[in-house]
Amino acid sequence: MASASFLAALKRPHPESPHPRAVPAFPDCDTPVSTLPACPKCESTYTYEDGALLICPECGHEWSPRDSEAPVAEARVIRDAVGNVLLDGDTVTVVKDLKIKGSSLVVKVGTKVKNIRLTDGDHDIDCKIDGIGAMGLKSEFVKKV
Repeated sequence: MASASFLAALKRPHPESPHPRAVPAFPDCDTPVSTLPACPKCESTYTYEDGALLICPECGHEWSPRDSEAPVAEARVIRDAVGNVLLDGDTVTVVKDLKIKGSSLVVKVGTKVKNIRLTDGDHDIDCKIDGIGAMGLKSEFVKKV
């Protein structure tokens, strides 16, 4: 069991630290933990400085602080099996027979799917197929009409 003096020392800020105990600074670094940006690759908040670079201990990603100050938002472009760009509300047809997991149903080649919604994730398209219902499709198995 911890002594009372040890527990009291944990609650007091370090005498040389300008920051309260809740935001400690690393011994070799003047920057408090809370001001360092999260890892751009895995979004971990446990990043630290090593010279001119920032490093994520969870995924091992290294980057320059100048790179993290101006993140460029890249728009994700979803393309069909032929290379056409897909948009929300498009109509597509299925280019391959698709077995539905956990069911004996099959989405046949040439099935027309209207009013698709593009999503993030493994299955790029959310849609409703007549006779089957709502489901997710991968963009590599459809062609824009």
